[in-house]
Amino acid sequence: MSELLLTYEPVIRASFFIGVLLIMALWELRSARRLQTINRIKRWPHNLLIVVVDTLAVRLVFPMVAIGAAFFAAEQGWGLLNLISLHYGISVLLAIVILDLVIYFQHRMFHAIPWLWRLHRMHHADLEFDVTTGLRFHPLEILLSMGLKIVVVIALGAPPVAVLIFEVLLNATAMFNHANIYIPESVDHYLRRFIVTPDMHRVHHSILPQETDSNFGFNLPWWDRIFKTYTDQPSAGHSNMTIGIEDFRDPEQLKLNQMLIQPFRSNH
Repeated sequence: MSELLLTYEPVIRASFFIGVLLIMALWELRSARRLQTINRIKRWPHNLLIVVVDTLAVRLVFPMVAIGAAFFAAEQGWGLLNLISLHYGISVLLAIVILDLVIYFQHRMFHAIPWLWRLHRMHHADLEFDVTTGLRFHPLEILLSMGLKIVVVIALGAPPVAVLIFEVLLNATAMFNHANIYIPESVDHYLRRFIVTPDMHRVHHSILPQETDSNFGFNLPWWDRIFKTYTDQPSAGHSNMTIGIEDFRDPEQLKLNQMLIQPFRSNH
């Protein structure tokens, strides 16, 4: 079972990635939430290429990714969940919830610490908000995130299945909650009790700092309410709000080479 999970983990993740990306892209074409002024042709190739760069960086730097760390911890008997006796299903569910909480606090940390914000702001510097924005992260941020994830997985003793489910969920929900899709307000109001919706997360990509520093959740929506970082709606409304950050408004900076050097630039 362990060998099979390790062998097919890349296939499982790639399949969900491609499937969710296609569904969200088609949904955006069918029923967009906002009109976009910058053509997809100018943004999408660069936002998709950064995924390739990120994936190569992780595979080169880390001999084992998070699921490998989970198998290693299980073999060594390391981590909290390997030391206490819980039903396997409860351990899996608990690990997923704790990992999601860690990502919430990691996200807040990347906003609060100036040198981490320099890396994370590349994600916020996208001038539109759609499914590919959820893929747009600087390789150095991805490497730091993976390093933290590996440490947490080992300390927690997260079951490998839980890590795989969490990785798939994190990737899928990031594409979903960044998608430029229309969801009726009544449905959105219900959904955001259980999952971060596009309307909820779009607030986080507002040009206004007080809105950018809210709605940090990626998957579970509860943390923002519990820790008082929840903003219900953007002050300008979803159709009129400005996406991005003040210092980077030139569409030329949406290119891959500009994205890679952006954290090292002090101004626009």
